[in-house]
Amino acid sequence: MVAGIDIGGTTTQVLLCTAELSVLDRAEVPTPAAEGGRAMVGAALAALHRLLARTPHRLAGVGIGAAGIVDSHTGHILVASDSFRGWAGYAVTDAVEAALGVPAFLDNDVNAFLRGEASPRGAIAGESHALGITLGTGVGGALWIDGEVYDGPHGAAGEIGHIPGFGDLPCSCGGRGHLETLAAGRAIAARYRERTDLAAGPATTARDVLLAAGRGDEDALAVFRTAGTAIARAVLITAGLIDVTTVVIGGGVSRAWSHLEPAIRTALAAEPPVSGRPVHLVRASLGDDAVALGAAARARIELNGRQSPFTEVNLAHGYASNGGS
Repeated sequence: MVAGIDIGGTTTQVLLCTAELSVLDRAEVPTPAAEGGRAMVGAALAALHRLLARTPHRLAGVGIGAAGIVDSHTGHILVASDSFRGWAGYAVTDAVEAALGVPAFLDNDVNAFLRGEASPRGAIAGESHALGITLGTGVGGALWIDGEVYDGPHGAAGEIGHIPGFGDLPCSCGGRGHLETLAAGRAIAARYRERTDLAAGPATTARDVLLAAGRGDEDALAVFRTAGTAIARAVLITAGLIDVTTVVIGGGVSRAWSHLEPAIRTALAAEPPVSGRPVHLVRASLGDDAVALGAAARARIELNGRQSPFTEVNLAHGYASNGGS
């Protein structure tokens, strides 16, 4: 049995999975992002302990998907946004391994999302090359190359949310004109407020804009068309650079798929990839489980590839063993 943890800015998801990645149990707790790395990992571990206490299965390893740029080899957070206090530099896997006595593996959350969607249960199962995009508070990206996540020499491969060339609006990262300024949840809300000058009501979240679009509000529909067109442009940039034409899109803003998809497909049809191969565009299928399931998949892959020096633990029965599943 492996565990998958998704440490997000608002909530932390924890899954217990079989070796085949079927979900055995799950928990969700608030992320104490303002309290530092120790508190954030502590909250995840507390939730995991509660799940382990009610299963007879032994834990073999843990995968963690975390917001920010990470070093997946050392298990450290390299760069984090201002919403996470004391997160950059934190040694996540060291803390988890010390607490549980089993191997732990760290991924960027979007890399984990993509790994989950490429797993047998995911929307792009069987694909060897893909671009993953998450549309949430920000815009994240990840690359799947030759059947593996490619994170690049500095851990930032695929981060299309911060590609410039999308106007001149200020981005949350301090730059200007990034894709995130048009396609992220907070950007969609801000663009709608700008168009309406608040005349149509206090729509302050992407969900509010989605509800307005559902009522036929032309300003809301225009904001989603702009976001979809920008996403398509980022997809075409990626396709031109690395010849990847399968794209899976998830995250909370993808709930507006019926408004985003037509604009994305229209823009892609107007200027297809230079390879001549059409873009295979799919919506993510795993929902809120994608990051944690992808993190669990990473743990399973790593454990299958090496002999673990750790023992497996069963907290429900208070013993350790070298066997298990």
